[in-house]
Amino acid sequence: MRVLARCHGINQKTVAKRKNLTSAADQPMGPIVPRSTVLFVEDEAMIVAFRRHTLLPLDDCLYALQATITTRSSLNRCLARLCPDAGGRGRQARGGSKPIRSATHIDIAEVQTAEGKLFLYVAIDRTSKITVLQLVRKTGRTSVSTFLEQVFEAIPYRVHTVLTDNGIQFTYPPRYADGPTARYMT
Repeated sequence: MRVLARCHGINQKTVAKRKNLTSAADQPMGPIVPRSTVLFVEDEAMIVAFRRHTLLPLDDCLYALQATITTRSSLNRCLARLCPDAGGRGRQARGGSKPIRSATHIDIAEVQTAEGKLFLYVAIDRTSKITVLQLVRKTGRTSVSTFLEQVFEAIPYRVHTVLTDNGIQFTYPPRYADGPTARYMT
């Protein structure tokens, strides 16, 4: 064993283990049929259907399906294995960092108080989960514009997309609309 270990450049214990093997080839390790150890087939089907239908980011899917999924890594492995077309990416290529493509969702809620009606502006950045709130007495394009400036100052990177419900505060009145895409101008 000492001579074989010296000849092949391995440990004597390794020679002793390999002495009883029928083949010199390495044996495959791991399960014979690769499968998720955490998720059932029904759970995986539900995850794939949910992701394809909603197209939500991975963390939002995890939050929505937290009763079914135990860890973020099991969700990522499931999506990478079963639906690469719906955003499961598997391993990413190494290289330069991509710029952050931030999407910020803005909504307006009406709040009834003892003094009267107020409007609550809410902005949630989907990437960093930064939330900006503001209460105003009167809502309109100018107050929303001021609120948007505060949101852009609060978020530490450039906001790529602003998601709204296309309320009247975010659009021009119809009398200024001319052409098929005028309603998306604001």
